[in-house]
Amino acid sequence: MSEMNRVLPLKRISINDKFWSEYTKLVKEVVIPYQWEALNDRVPDAEPSHAVANFKIAAGMEEGKFYGAVFQDSDVYKWLEAVGYSLQVHPDAELEKTADEMIDIIEKAQGSDGYLNTYFTLEAPDKRWTNLKDCHELYCAGHFIEAAVAYYNATGKRKILDIACKFADYIDSVFGPEEHKLKGYPGHEEIELALVKLYETTGEKRYLNLAKYFIDERGKNPYYFTIEWEKRNYVDFWSPNKPLSPETNRNYYQTHKPVREQEAAVGHSVRAAYLYTGMADIAARTNDKELMDACKRLWNNIVSTQMYITGGIGSTRHGEAFTFDYELPNDTVYSETCAAIGLIFFAQRMLRIENKSCYADVIERALYNTVLASMAKDGKHFFYVNPLEVWPEASMKNPTKQHIKPVRQKWFGCACCPPNVARLLSSIGHYMYTMDDNSIYAHLYMGSSAEFDINGANIVLEQATNYPWDGEIIFKVSVKNDTPFRLGLRIPGWCNKAGLKVNGEPINLCEIVKDGYAIIDRTWKNNDTVLLTLDMPVEIIQANPRVRANAGKVAIQRGPLVYCIEEADNGPILSSIALTADTKLTARYDDSFLGGAVIITGNAERVNDQGWNGQLYRPYKADSYPVNITAIPYYLWGNREPGEMLVWIRNR
Repeated sequence: MSEMNRVLPLKRISINDKFWSEYTKLVKEVVIPYQWEALNDRVPDAEPSHAVANFKIAAGMEEGKFYGAVFQDSDVYKWLEAVGYSLQVHPDAELEKTADEMIDIIEKAQGSDGYLNTYFTLEAPDKRWTNLKDCHELYCAGHFIEAAVAYYNATGKRKILDIACKFADYIDSVFGPEEHKLKGYPGHEEIELALVKLYETTGEKRYLNLAKYFIDERGKNPYYFTIEWEKRNYVDFWSPNKPLSPETNRNYYQTHKPVREQEAAVGHSVRAAYLYTGMADIAARTNDKELMDACKRLWNNIVSTQMYITGGIGSTRHGEAFTFDYELPNDTVYSETCAAIGLIFFAQRMLRIENKSCYADVIERALYNTVLASMAKDGKHFFYVNPLEVWPEASMKNPTKQHIKPVRQKWFGCACCPPNVARLLSSIGHYMYTMDDNSIYAHLYMGSSAEFDINGANIVLEQATNYPWDGEIIFKVSVKNDTPFRLGLRIPGWCNKAGLKVNGEPINLCEIVKDGYAIIDRTWKNNDTVLLTLDMPVEIIQANPRVRANAGKVAIQRGPLVYCIEEADNGPILSSIALTADTKLTARYDDSFLGGAVIITGNAERVNDQGWNGQLYRPYKADSYPVNITAIPYYLWGNREPGEMLVWIRNR
């Protein structure tokens, strides 16, 4: 296994794109400030956070009690991480000052031994590390470490990094294979991938070894969560009066087997995705083939049998979890925003190990569909759950569908998703390219300028495109001297016809495509240009027949975007609409639709809901009439008046 490909530092990429600049601007100017207000409980009519107040109380700056979920600290940490990424691209003295003040508060809340967690500091100082299964101590620590690395990379200020190192050193003194240390691991994975980032930033190998320890220890017997439960006299955090043995739900925590033996994604989908990300990190850095093979098995299981067409994962609200292969309901789906983000993390790590477009295809699918759909166009309202079918009355009246919201919320009592979106979108440049000593790979297409050092030469790549509305991408190469390097351009899995020209001369793609990338290997001259053309017809997509929820149904996709139909355009009872063999769908750009988007229109049929005379059932008879339908990008649904929404449409 070769060394991981490098990611381009955010400071070396500038995004200037009609589609994505709107989002990077929104995150900087609206999302980050809005979320700071929410964390300080200054958003009217929103669920309280109290996250900043918890830190002030723990720091001795205010009086009061801890409020919120046991993992409430992580909301502040993810916000800080988003700030760190944003500052790397858009320096902002006032935002940096606000972040520095928060870091000062965190420093005061940290114990003299390095421990940092406001819940245990304020509520249970004598119970730290006694319930790793439930209480998220290591999860919160991981998010703080990630924030520290991002902020240090943005500002060069060591204070937050020193706090993180002090905390990590303390954790390393508590956990490990040595006889005097605890043999535990987190109930909610996250610290594993964070410790790898800290290792990369500091060069301290103890952090890498500790991450590997948490990976290696997971799933072994005797079962640690049972051991700690017995020590607590059979008391759990979430259900103190219902003493259920941890053995009853090992799948939920991905502890049913040692990680190298796991074959299918199970349990809580966010935890799973974070675990698999950490596994890939460790596999690559320790040349662990067995661990890498497990990553590939788990990846293939997810994308082949347990992933929604939108890139969402986690099909049930019970445990926010995977269920089993091909069980992908649309109207009771969970598809938590954080889970899609976790899948993007996992995909990126795999992509850094193997230059295969299947990983970047999933990054694109999850990003353009589930992640963008989770936030309203105003940057102030969010989905926690991302359904593929919405019937508002059922959301209100059916207990099994009450988690399905027809409108985005201002904030959540468990607000893990909004700051997760902020940190991903503010670091979007990390996902565009990877590179090795003589190659640059382009994974995502957006207008930008990126600076690389390859073979001792400085290279600037400029992208110009109207993606995702148009499949034409132009690259311009700037070099001082003629420079040999390989440029790999992703040919997306959804694209059945592509064209490539270098300086106007056509290139035969059949001769240069490897693992989904067109590899252009040449000595580049200043102002060389590359034109990549990706055909973007409207596609009618069907699901594997094993996906019973989609039997007799199809979905609409164009390029990387999945489409849906909404009541606002098509009227109620969307379930009565059917596409037919003679359906013709046409794409057109509408610059007046929610800031501009390609919408799809065409003919369909609608079952006649008149003339039933009060009957609930009757003998079948063909009774339908022609209608015109309008489909919009899934990521834009729910930005108008509330109503029904449908991705998978009946097919006749």
